[in-house]
Amino acid sequence: DFQKDIVRAAEGLVSIGSKHIEVGTKFSEDCYRYGGENNADGEALTKAASLYGGALRNVEKEYEDFNRTLCSQIIDPLKAMAVCAPLEEARGFAQRYSRMRHEAEILSAEIARRKARVRESPVAEHTTKLEQSEGKMIEHKASMAVLGKEAVAALGAVESQQKRVTLQRLVGMVEAEKLFYLRLAAILDDVEAEMSSEKQKRESAPPSRKRAEMAQYFLAEAVHNFNGTTEKELSLIVGDYVVVRQIAPNGWAEGECRAKAGWFPAAYVERRENIPPNKVFPQA
Repeated sequence: DFQKDIVRAAEGLVSIGSKHIEVGTKFSEDCYRYGGENNADGEALTKAASLYGGALRNVEKEYEDFNRTLCSQIIDPLKAMAVCAPLEEARGFAQRYSRMRHEAEILSAEIARRKARVRESPVAEHTTKLEQSEGKMIEHKASMAVLGKEAVAALGAVESQQKRVTLQRLVGMVEAEKLFYLRLAAILDDVEAEMSSEKQKRESAPPSRKRAEMAQYFLAEAVHNFNGTTEKELSLIVGDYVVVRQIAPNGWAEGECRAKAGWFPAAYVERRENIPPNKVFPQA
C-alpha cells in the first residue's frame, strides 16, 4: 500500500510539473515578446523581462528533467514490482493455501456429518467412511502445514525485498527533488543578480532629461572635484561656479560651467547667492 502511496505522490508531482511547464513556457514567450517589442526604448523593465524569459526556459527544462526522473526512477520501477515474479509466486502460494483451507472446512463438515451417522447407526459402512474422511483430514492438514511454511517464507522474502527496494526509491525521490530545487534556486539566483545589476547600473547613471525632476535654475559653487567619465557628465574643479538647471531624485544634477553642460553629483556643489556674472560666464 505504501508503494502505491509513493506512486500516487510521484504521479501528482509529474502532473503539477507538466502544468508548470505549460504555464511557464507561455509566460517565457510573453516576456520575450515584450522585450522584443520594446527593446528600442532601453527601459529597465524591457531588459528585466528578457532576462526572466530566458530564465524561465531553463526552469521549465529542469521541470522536464525532473518529470522524466520521477517516471524512470520512481513510478515505473515501483509499478513493475507489483507484477514481479517473486511476488506472483508468493501470491500463488497464498491462493493455494486459501483454497486448501476452504477444502479443510468442507472436509471438517463432512466428518461431523459422518460422526452423527455413526452415533445414529454404528454400522461398519458408516464407521469405515468416517475413518476414511478423518484420514483425509490428517493428510490435508499435513499438506497445509507444508504449504503454509512455504507461503510464509515466500511472502517474507518478497516483503523484505520490496521494503529494501522501496526505501531505495524513496531516498532516490528525495535526492532528485533536492537536486531539482537546488538547480531552480541557482537559475533564479543568477537572473536575480543580473536584474539587480542592471537596475543598479541604471540608477547610478545620469538620468535622461525627460526623467529628471525639473527645478528652478540657481547658481552653485563646486566644493569637490568631479571627473566626468562620459560625454553626458560635467567635470568640476573646486571653486567652479555652475548654473544648476535641475536636480534629479537620484542625487544627480544637470548644469553648465565654462560653456559646457552635463551631469554631476548634486552633493559636489553648494548653492550660492550674489555671484558676479563674470564668475559664471567669463568674458572672452
